[in-house]
Amino acid sequence: MQLIGVDFTSAPRRAKPITAAFGHLARHAIELAGMETMADWPTFESLLARPGPWLGAFDLPFGLPREAVIDLGWPQGWPELVRHCTGLGKAGFRSALDAYRETRPVGQRYAHRATDLPARSHSPLKLVNPPVGLMFLEGAPRLLAAGVTLPGLHGGDPMRIAVEAYPGLLARHLTRAPYKSDDKRKHTAERQSARAGIVDALCEGRLPGGLRLRADAASRAGLIEDASGDRLDAVLALMQAAACARAGGPRYGLPARVDPLEGWIAGA
Repeated sequence: MQLIGVDFTSAPRRAKPITAAFGHLARHAIELAGMETMADWPTFESLLARPGPWLGAFDLPFGLPREAVIDLGWPQGWPELVRHCTGLGKAGFRSALDAYRETRPVGQRYAHRATDLPARSHSPLKLVNPPVGLMFLEGAPRLLAAGVTLPGLHGGDPMRIAVEAYPGLLARHLTRAPYKSDDKRKHTAERQSARAGIVDALCEGRLPGGLRLRADAASRAGLIEDASGDRLDAVLALMQAAACARAGGPRYGLPARVDPLEGWIAGA
C-alpha cells in the first residue's frame, strides 16, 4: 500500500502549494519515496483520484463540532453537512460562523470537536490564523467527491483510504521549539535547528510506536532547509499515515467510537 502525507492549504498557489510526501512501510520504518507539490485544485483532485491501494493522511479537519452543527440547524449526516456547507459558498459559510461565534459566551467563542482536545488542535470553526474552517470547506467536499473511504465518517472506495492528520501533534512529541513560519522574518537559525532536531528524531524512531523515517541525505536536507515547514509537515503526516496503516483496517487505529459527524485525528 502506498502511503501519502499531505500538508494542506485552503488556497493553493505557486508560492504556497499543497505538499505531499510519499512512502511505504518496511517493517518498522517508513521509506520516503518522494515529494510533490500541487499549486491548484485540479492537481490536488488528480491526487485523490489516483488508483489504490493507498492510505493518505491529510492535514485538514474532516468534520465540524456536533455542538455547532446542532446549534446552527445544519444537517447531522456527514455527506449532507458537507454538501450544505458547499452550497453556502465561502462568503455564506464565513458569515454563518461569524454570526454563530457572537452568540457564544466570551472565552468560549469556538466550539470544539471531541478530538480537538487531546490533539490540542484548533477548532474547525476558526477562520483566521490559521483558517481551519476554510480548510474544511475546501478539503472535505473534495474528499467526498473523490469517493474515498474516511474511516468512521464515510464509506467509499476501500482501496483509497483518507485519515485526518495533524502534524503538530507529532511535532510536540519531539520539540517545544518553533520550527516553521511563512513569515520570512522568522526564518531563523534557531528554527532551522529545530527542524534538524525533528528530522533526526524521526530517523532515530523517537515517535510513540517506534516508527522510523528512512530518507537519503538530500531528502533530509530538503526537509531542514524548507523554512515554511511544509515539507516537514507533509512527512509528519506521512508518519501518521504509516501508523494507521500498521494498525490496519477497518479502523486504522482510530477509536472504536468516533462521532460520525466530527471525525477523529489520527493518533489523538
